[in-house]
Amino acid sequence: MKTFEKAGRLNTSACLATAVNALKQKGISTLITASTSGYTALQAAELISEIDAKLVVITHNYGFKEPGTIEMTRETRKKLQNMGAAVHTGTMPFRNIGTAIRSTMGYSQQELIANTLRLMGQGIKVCVEIAMMAADAGLAGNTDVITVAGTARGADTAAIIRPASSNRLFEIKIREILAKPYDW
Repeated sequence: MKTFEKAGRLNTSACLATAVNALKQKGISTLITASTSGYTALQAAELISEIDAKLVVITHNYGFKEPGTIEMTRETRKKLQNMGAAVHTGTMPFRNIGTAIRSTMGYSQQELIANTLRLMGQGIKVCVEIAMMAADAGLAGNTDVITVAGTARGADTAAIIRPASSNRLFEIKIREILAKPYDW
């Protein structure tokens, strides 16, 4: 496992290189990456352009920051699609109706699961979440994938995961953590 001293965007290139090397070595054909603005996804698309692998990009949902808006521009989304990536915007399983319940009632079951995953870092929580989102959208298949996510911006975490749809959360298997920050 590759360990980064600190969390954050400065690890993006090394994290993606670790993920792509694992794609090649382990014979996995799908890379799923979280990407808010497209910064991480564009780098991932460049790295896998020479190999036979599918790139799935998971964005924040509309309204994540402000009602009716999304952080990734249409131009960036189109560029990623032209590079062969599937770009998916959907409901984030750990930030959906339960977030609304928590904000009014102080607790939600999804928050308990999200915070438990965060014991291993924000990136691991997001890796599991994007694997579910890709599965929910029919973009993950029924085989192991490599997920890439990070803490705030960029990428600092990569994992091999057997995805499952969000209604089958407890069937997800975190097979191997390829990279993560030592401290977050």
